[in-house]
Amino acid sequence: MKKNVINRRKFLRMTAAAGAGAALFPEGVNAAGRTSSLHNTVQDQITIPVRTLGRTGIKMPILSMGVMRADNPSVLRAAFQSGMIHFDTANGYQNGKNEEMVGNFFAGKPRDSYLIATKVKFDYPLADNFEEKFMEDLETSLKRLKMDYVDIFYIHAIKDTETIKDARVIAMLNKVKDSGKARSIGISTHAHKPEQLDAVVEMKIYDVVLMSYNFKMNNLEKVDAAIERAAQAGIGVVAMKTMAGGVEGADGKKKINAQACLKWAWKNEHITTAIPGFTNYDELDECLAAVKSPELSEEENNYLASLREKEMLYCQQCGKCSKECPEKLPIPDMMRAYMYTYGYKYAQLSKETLAELKLPADVCSSCSNGCKVSCPSGFNVAQKIAAIKPVLSIPDVFLT
Repeated sequence: MKKNVINRRKFLRMTAAAGAGAALFPEGVNAAGRTSSLHNTVQDQITIPVRTLGRTGIKMPILSMGVMRADNPSVLRAAFQSGMIHFDTANGYQNGKNEEMVGNFFAGKPRDSYLIATKVKFDYPLADNFEEKFMEDLETSLKRLKMDYVDIFYIHAIKDTETIKDARVIAMLNKVKDSGKARSIGISTHAHKPEQLDAVVEMKIYDVVLMSYNFKMNNLEKVDAAIERAAQAGIGVVAMKTMAGGVEGADGKKKINAQACLKWAWKNEHITTAIPGFTNYDELDECLAAVKSPELSEEENNYLASLREKEMLYCQQCGKCSKECPEKLPIPDMMRAYMYTYGYKYAQLSKETLAELKLPADVCSSCSNGCKVSCPSGFNVAQKIAAIKPVLSIPDVFLT
């Protein structure tokens, strides 16, 4: 299949001609050279393969940016100048500062030259004031982003199927879409449960699923089958957590081969794009290098195979631990927070995640004679909880 190469100026003319709210992309989007006072290297011209986001018809490069951890707008600028057009943020990231950075950067740029996704999180079962708070959070996000609408709006971090099917949730999502505040609606989930994908298909309102997807998942056969069913129903699938924690081992010392991880995810033709959370130019360049040669090599495949049975920082989110825990703690979320600190080296995100859990001050106090949890992945859960709890008491100014 022939891939076109276009420069940024031609790309903007084409998208402008498509009209507001429409996206028009060729089979390949050019990643033109970029320079800045902070980043003086120049990328060779490369062609980023493009895929279609399910029934939305939106076409986007297979590489996008998860802005979650980024706090330097120059990295955002470099990603945009490199050919990326889809940027993923959320209402809660960096206490709102992440959306503000995205909004400030894109202010004044043609609205059809980029795609923005954001998310709103809420507790389940739903509170009495759910509807009011939901719309308030969405309006806050749009204000920070300085936009009238987002291209994808997700309900954030869904753990079950009940939320996906809840009538009040569906009513609010219909309201959001009918108001024009979102072009498409979806869910984000760390749980990678096939039944969630099937529930999305069943409800018919959802257009996109943002989900954890990586080579370490222990139920890949079932997940891949569910992804295929979703794709056949017109659901677009976006991959996150492709790096499986970002490091090779449980000690968090050696970075994982990001190129191999991305190529593994792209191997699934139903994955429209991946949103790695790079925060500096070196990480960005590594992601762009993966795009330059997106096929997984035998050496890279063998490398990933050598890690599949190795203990790493990626929690499978199976939930077995929470059922065994006498205090019914949200251990999968706590393990995710542990990964953010010791894998991503981003303690601030870890603190934000833990704070949302509203943990009791005396967490684990009833298990003084030893932890009752046995993790299928081999995690020493008690040790990891003890290592992550202190993050809550560290002032933000001292966190990275």
